Amino acid sequence: MMKVLVVDDEEGVRISLKKVLQRDGYDVLLAENGMQAIEIVQKMLNEIDTVISDFKMPGLDGLETLTEIGKLNPEIIRIILTGYATLDRAIDSVNSDIDGFLTKPFDNNELRSKVKEFTIKKRLKQFVPVQVMKELQKFSKNLDPRNQKITILFTDIRGFSKISQALTPQELSELLNLNYFYPLDNIIFAFNGTLDKHIGDSIMGIFGAPITQDDDAHRAVACAIEMRKKVAEINKEISKKNLKIPVGFGISTGEAMVGIFGSTVRKEYTALGRPVNLAARLERIALEDQILICGETFAAVKDSFRTEAIDPVNIKGIEEKMAIYNVIDTF
Repeated sequence: MMKVLVVDDEEGVRISLKKVLQRDGYDVLLAENGMQAIEIVQKMLNEIDTVISDFKMPGLDGLETLTEIGKLNPEIIRIILTGYATLDRAIDSVNSDIDGFLTKPFDNNELRSKVKEFTIKKRLKQFVPVQVMKELQKFSKNLDPRNQKITILFTDIRGFSKISQALTPQELSELLNLNYFYPLDNIIFAFNGTLDKHIGDSIMGIFGAPITQDDDAHRAVACAIEMRKKVAEINKEISKKNLKIPVGFGISTGEAMVGIFGSTVRKEYTALGRPVNLAARLERIALEDQILICGETFAAVKDSFRTEAIDPVNIKGIEEKMAIYNVIDTF
């Protein structure tokens, strides 16, 4: 049963919302102010699915409350409840990573419908890259299968099997979701890349599709460097719990087929072809903290990043030995 936390300083509103949401089968929790809501979330961090908070409250207002809750668990759906007097400010809050807003007095059916809508949108964003959603909204032909020069970035955790065996399923879920997938996914977005998918403990990012820019390879390498820095920060923090996430990176540039592929059961926007396979194989041979790039990526970024050549290696699926490079840092 999905848990919803309702935060409002007016008891009547809390009770009314509880009755409406319980009809849809939600398990509803109540808080009368922002601090109490944060304390509840801290105790039930991975149990609460949605928080609905009044915008105007004594002490922490709704936006401040939901921002703090987002820091605790960014996967929680966060909704602002507001009167018409503060509607403009509430709309602005959607730009602050809040998932939606509701107005009061509210219509019961509309409220239940909106909660479902915000939930679907939040979950959809976890499966469909932001760039792809924007193109879908424009009915763009950029999503039709086509050949395109792109740069692919893969990350993967070294020794993941050993790490997973030492943790409970809940501990592993928290380690991956909060300390690996979430921060690294957002770095891909920050460099205007497309988050393609998670494959086990690997992350695949595309730079150059569906939107192509002149600096796709440069942004992919810069993204990997920023990821490496973030992983170092995270490892310093989680070392207090005797945990570590060792990560390797592989990057390849070249012509690939990009677009929506799949069956009538499930489709996805992705890339297929040599650069995808090569980036995955470079990632597999990368040591912890290494960012290995192919020759074509090197040619595109050599004036912006310090690199070192690695002895040519045999890579599965490629007949001749291939020159690869390890990215040290920016100049």
